[in-house]
Amino acid sequence: MFTGIISHRGLFREYRKSRSELVIEVPEEVSRQLEKGQSLAVDGVCLTVTAIDNRRLTFNLSRETLAKTTLGQLRPGQELNLELPLTAGSLLGGHLVTGHVDGIGQVLGVKLRRPGGRLKIRLERELRKFVVEKGSIAVNGVSLTVAGVAAGYFEAGAYPGHPPGN
Repeated sequence: MFTGIISHRGLFREYRKSRSELVIEVPEEVSRQLEKGQSLAVDGVCLTVTAIDNRRLTFNLSRETLAKTTLGQLRPGQELNLELPLTAGSLLGGHLVTGHVDGIGQVLGVKLRRPGGRLKIRLERELRKFVVEKGSIAVNGVSLTVAGVAAGYFEAGAYPGHPPGN
């Protein structure tokens, strides 16, 4: 379980084995806290560490992960949102986020307002029944509150200059 509060940023380094393995570089404080077999949210996707080599972590990517996330479409050097899993004593600063991704959205627009902003994100028809106004949603692992839902999209608040994603 995660909170959707991004604690670190990592860098995509490479794919191995025809995109079935993902290698990222993480800050030292992240690599020190993880062991093989533990979970890390990478752009909101809960992945299991399969290898650690200093600050480089390797993860297996299933067909489902490749189909329902953007993790199979990364460019070398691309930044990724990272969040370590909750522990029994963790503060719940965001929403409870499982890291089980249901689909890929597309940012349709960003409106900057003071003190915050608003993101408009395309919503696939089959996911519409799961998104409700004032409910929580994670976009690239960032916990957001749904501000409104309409046919084909939802809107959520965002901090100006820091929309989720890259």
